[in-house]
This record gives sequence, structure tokens and C-alpha cells, in this order.
Amino acid sequence: MTTADQSQLARATAYFVCDMGCPHCDSCVSLGPMIVTSGTARIAVDDRGEGPATPALLIHAGVTDKRSWWPLIELLSPHRRCIAYDARGSGETTASPEDVSLTGDAIAVLDACGVERAVVIAASMGGRTAIDLALAHPERVAALVLIGAGISGSPGVDVNPPEQERLFAAVEATEEAGDLELLNRLEAWLWLDGTAAAEGRVGGEVRELFLAMNAIALASPDLGELMPEPAWPRLEQVDCPTLVIVGSLDLDDVRHDAHTLADRVPRSRFVELAGTAHLPHMEADPTCREIIADFLADKVR
Repeated sequence: MTTADQSQLARATAYFVCDMGCPHCDSCVSLGPMIVTSGTARIAVDDRGEGPATPALLIHAGVTDKRSWWPLIELLSPHRRCIAYDARGSGETTASPEDVSLTGDAIAVLDACGVERAVVIAASMGGRTAIDLALAHPERVAALVLIGAGISGSPGVDVNPPEQERLFAAVEATEEAGDLELLNRLEAWLWLDGTAAAEGRVGGEVRELFLAMNAIALASPDLGELMPEPAWPRLEQVDCPTLVIVGSLDLDDVRHDAHTLADRVPRSRFVELAGTAHLPHMEADPTCREIIADFLADKVR
């Protein structure tokens, strides 16, 4: 099947219904949800927006799902096709346990959508997948936008601040006790608020959405993963324009990795967002969205 045929099939099988929670979805062209098969997984994909610009593939954090991207998609979709999907164990995607490559899932989504090359916008665990994708398939990645990104093979930091260690200990004890409701609340503090901030710093609909998304991830069994060659020793090989974003309230090891990316990825730009934690795009931080839009306008047509 040709790329054009794949694209036509993907669009023809989509349901024309917006289910991302975007309150202004009339402002974008929605091709609706679709299902992409990768191994045993049935990956839930939302494909919306249009325009001449290079399409964007959005890969969410492990504690969220594709709905976390709606503030950014609302901004980008009038001029750029935006493809967001639920990773295994998240959102509406279903899968059986198997050893698979998460970069393979990303390639399956691009292929099903008929996209040869994309800007990859990714957060946290999704950022790790995006970096691995850029190293394994550089011809498919036009640029990277990495938000609080993980890095496969990262050694992390040796010592964390006391407030982080206390919350880590509480999370570990709650995991052992099997109290998923309390664990969800603690992870909202950890990832959404930031450990240096008071619990509940981010409230309202954003917090409710985080709790709903992370509840799905917490209830998911371990689905397995085939780990790629670590990216940490190969960061200098990432050969595309890269925007590195991290919140000032994020964890020390995440901020350390962000600085490492900025230092070692040749064509990178670094931005630290004051007063935000691990998910500034989900907070609908206007500075975060403007920085991403400006970077894409400047680096990727």
C-alpha cells in the first residue's frame, strides 16, 4: 500500500467526533479518533488540524494520555496537522503484555497516518521515546520539542532535596499498600504541582483531568517493553533542531537531564519555565505554548 493509500485509509476509517476534551474544538479541523494496530496493541489516535506546515506527532507523559495536549493542539491545529495517541497502558489504547519497542508504536502511528516526517512533541516518558525515535529513525523526525523529557540510560542524580525524598518515600509506601486512590493524589502533587510547591498548586479542571488520566495508568498491568540501546551516551548524535523545556518546580533529576540535553544535543535550545512543574503544557502555561509555537515557526516549516 502506498503512503497516499495509507493516509486515505486512515482518514476514511476515522470517526468524526472530538473526544479530547478540547473546549474549542470548532476552531480546528478534526479527523476524529482512529485505531492503529501495533503488535497486540490497538492504539487510540486523534488526528486533527491541517495546513502546509510539517505535521506534529505528540507523545504524552506516562501519568497522562493524549488529552493532556489539547491546549497546545488548540494553538497549533489551525496551521499544522497534529497527531496525538495514547501509549500502551494509557487512555483508550488496549494491549496485551509483550516485549515491544515504544518507538515501533510511534512509527506505526506515523505510517497509518501517511506521515513520512514529523515534528515530535513529547513529555516525560514520551520524551524518552521521542529521543530514541530520533536516534533510530532520524529520517522520520524533523525536530524535537522535549518537555521534562526522560532519557534512556540516564544515571539520574545521587542526592535529592529533602522534600522530594519525603514524597518519594510516601509514594513507595502507598504503592506497597496498594492504595491507588492515595497514590494518584500523591503523584498529582509530585508531577503536577511539583514537590517544592504546596499540594493543590494546580487545581480545577486540570487537576481533575490529571487524576482521571493517571487513574487509568495506575490501574494498568505491566505490559512489557523491549528497551532500546541507551540514548544517554549517544545524545550528540541527535541531529535535528531540538527545543528543551523544563519547569523550575520539576524534580532535580528531570532538570539535570534537561540541562544535559541542552549541553550535548548539538542543535538545541534550552528554556526553563518559572513556576511550573513537570507538565507545563497541561497547565496551559501561555509562555510554554508561545515558546513552542515560535520555535516551530522558526525551525520547521
